[in-house]
Amino acid sequence: MSDPEVFHLPDVPVHLGLGARAVPQERFDGSLAWYDRYVERTDADGSEGRLVSMATFDAPWVVWEVHPSGDELVVCLTGTITLHQEHPDGTESMAVLHPGDAVVNAPGVWHTADVDERAIALFVTAGVGTEHRPR
Repeated sequence: MSDPEVFHLPDVPVHLGLGARAVPQERFDGSLAWYDRYVERTDADGSEGRLVSMATFDAPWVVWEVHPSGDELVVCLTGTITLHQEHPDGTESMAVLHPGDAVVNAPGVWHTADVDERAIALFVTAGVGTEHRPR
């Protein structure tokens, strides 16, 4: 029996796929091209696939994003994150997350975030059809 593969989640996100699979992905390079390659590799799982990732933020996000195919779970691990949501009916909401706090971005809800100092978040995302727009 071999030892399990250890990887660093901020560098190597994991795809949760059909058949209860958890598949480490290629090293995350921060580019939109990385997400394009991820979609190509996992497209067969459709909207049931989920990307599990961690990210560190030192500044407010410069974009809004939306995930039309499913919920996204956001968990604050360190720091404080102010999450802004814009709902399909045009209303807006805001949630302030402290370590251990979580929120769900529902399908079709545009969202962005602010941080005043370094913060780390864990994301479980239904990424099919994700879109971005400038903030």
